[in-house]
Amino acid sequence: MPLNYSIVQQSTEELRETENSPAVSMWPYLVDSTQTKLINTISIYSEKGDTAERARVLYLNAPALDVWKKMDKATDTVGEVHRPPKSALLLFGMPFSE
Repeated sequence: MPLNYSIVQQSTEELRETENSPAVSMWPYLVDSTQTKLINTISIYSEKGDTAERARVLYLNAPALDVWKKMDKATDTVGEVHRPPKSALLLFGMPFSE
């Protein structure tokens, strides 16, 4: 099966800037760039990290990662998974489906 979600770690330092949260910054970006229809394809999950360098872990599907890159956000991926773990919560967009 294809790996559908890229994993992006965010540090405590990155979390201090509220614009580094997709839940805060992605919708205004989609509105400003007249791309609101993308909300139906974006899926971002999040879970709490376990260190200062890995304070939050984001799971972004391909459309979400593409938008995040266009927003000039940190997109260094540390892996990929078919779907987010059950411990991850939907942060922004639509839930994954199969």
